Amino acid sequence: MGIIVGTLALFVVLSVFSGLRVFSLSFSNTIDPDLKVGPLQGKNFFISPHQESQIKAIDGVAYYSKIVEERVLFFFDGKEQVTYLKGVDTNYTKINDVAKSLFNGKWLRHNTAEVVVGYGISQKLSLGLFDFNNSLEVYVPRKGKAVIESEEDAFNKSVLIPTGIYAISEDLDSKYVFADLAITQELLEYKSNQISAVEIKTKPNADENAIIEKLNGIFQNKTEVKTRAQLNATLYKMLNTENIAVYLIFTLVIIIALFNLIGALIMMVLDKKNNLKTLYNLGSEIKDLKKIFLLQGSLLTIIGGIIGLILGIIIVLIQQHFKIIMITESLAYPVVFNFQNVLIVFGTIVTLGFISSWIASSRVTKKLLD
Repeated sequence: MGIIVGTLALFVVLSVFSGLRVFSLSFSNTIDPDLKVGPLQGKNFFISPHQESQIKAIDGVAYYSKIVEERVLFFFDGKEQVTYLKGVDTNYTKINDVAKSLFNGKWLRHNTAEVVVGYGISQKLSLGLFDFNNSLEVYVPRKGKAVIESEEDAFNKSVLIPTGIYAISEDLDSKYVFADLAITQELLEYKSNQISAVEIKTKPNADENAIIEKLNGIFQNKTEVKTRAQLNATLYKMLNTENIAVYLIFTLVIIIALFNLIGALIMMVLDKKNNLKTLYNLGSEIKDLKKIFLLQGSLLTIIGGIIGLILGIIIVLIQQHFKIIMITESLAYPVVFNFQNVLIVFGTIVTLGFISSWIASSRVTKKLLD
């Protein structure tokens, strides 16, 4: 029973953390691409039409989008906010699902001054949509100005029209203002082929390593290609650390439960001492007598582990499909059935059970039987 409960608990908790991992990553996955090509040095690089055609021809690339990204100053009705202005082209909505995360309004139209802002930014600036009484202004420092005599000399300025508000997560909602690529390039004094990055959506089951190798060849190793995990390295590291910590904690619970198995096997050795002595006198070797209890302990562990896994899988699948336990009225506690977790739990139980059985069976010695 101890092994069954320990196995069940470990599998359910790992499944819960797999669900929380998927839930946490769903926010960043909404706005992050599968692959992102950025400059090795500086903030921008140049891309030629030939390079674009080469990217399009790469096997495994579904879509690509050119973007320009820079921190700028936004001003609205006496309030100001420094955040990222992200210029995007018409393919951007094919790269991720940010357009589906609109809290209000609609996605921007290209070749216009329309922008889509985050919910956090709209709150800080008290910004609404289609406000014709107050203008959303953006200020970008001009390049190469040695002597500044007026505000016009210091900044490039543009009036923007908010047409949509997106809501993803607290951090991301305060990070970006999406605008048209051409307008952003004009504000930053970029040329038409000067960009900050290329964001890429890959086809299902595409070989990312092969795509990265081809991208490095196209840009002659002057750019850096990052995967989605590398773009969110801190978040992935935190989630992996939490998963390992929980696994170790519940493995400790299983180890404590296996102490009962060791105790039970040792008591059985002492109880069957006379029977063992008889077998020994009939010619059985000590190692053969040890195998009896090693096999018995291993079978107890394997059978208990299988029963615990079956019960755990049933619980996880019920929660995953019927959403019995809820965090809020609309959000079920996230769990994910993962075959990898089955292998991890079963491997842990079998390994620890074998070690426990070996420790208990080692009490069968020649001295005990004399």
